[in-house]
Amino acid sequence: MWEKNFVQTSRGEFEFFTQGSGEALCITHLYSEFNELGNYFADSFVKHFKVYLINLKEAGNSNKVSYDDELSMSESVKDLEAIREALNYKQWSFAGHSTGGMLGLVYAVMCQNSLEKLLIGGAASSKQYMEHEGSMYCPKCPLNKQLKEIFSILKSSTSTKEERREASREWTSMSLHSPERWDEYFSKPSSGKVVQKRLDYYSFKDLPNFDIQSKLTNVTIPTIVFCGKYDAQCPLVFSEEINEGLRNSRLYIFEESNHSPFLEQKNKFDEMVSFFNRLTLNC
Repeated sequence: MWEKNFVQTSRGEFEFFTQGSGEALCITHLYSEFNELGNYFADSFVKHFKVYLINLKEAGNSNKVSYDDELSMSESVKDLEAIREALNYKQWSFAGHSTGGMLGLVYAVMCQNSLEKLLIGGAASSKQYMEHEGSMYCPKCPLNKQLKEIFSILKSSTSTKEERREASREWTSMSLHSPERWDEYFSKPSSGKVVQKRLDYYSFKDLPNFDIQSKLTNVTIPTIVFCGKYDAQCPLVFSEEINEGLRNSRLYIFEESNHSPFLEQKNKFDEMVSFFNRLTLNC
């Protein structure tokens, strides 16, 4: 179990969970909430880092927002900075997956002097992934119809808890290269429930104007970019684009993975995290 904590900052009170020892590593996701069960992605780092798994505003027991724009990526970065300062760290590192990775890129663009190094996976630097036929979010993708049905269940006020649970499982299965290995991947309980208010803000406010690719050249901190070869959410080409845009990065491609290499190729993912732990100025 992860240790539950709260921190009072200049921007409100935030709930977070810690595990591990070593250098400080911040992990969060743009629209997920966590608890003492930790998180599959975050679990991969506790052998090498002291991990801070953070609930952003509206997630878990962190403060609610006073106005919706507090849910934006840029405001969330300011919240993370306030947390870092309250925890008395001059710098820490950041690791993020999916929209957590996108948030990490925004963090690096805005405040790279606060970061020692960065790990980004299954992400994109612009909204263009939504228009790629390999992404389930694109209307031209064969998976899109099924995904829309899942979202309608998740957002419906009349859906039962069991129906929403089954819809979430179906969404996750669509993002696995070998869904028949479900029981193996998810044998251990974890957390990461979707915060619908944060997801809605991202979808309708942040995403339509999201494009930071041209700004990545200003990011010089050592970075690892990773992606599954068969990623059906943010296809591999977008991780390749991120890697090309950064000035001090290395790309890891997981040949037998979809969106979650930390589950699908755990041993190889652990090797990458070990390398990330040793990463210094010139990677």
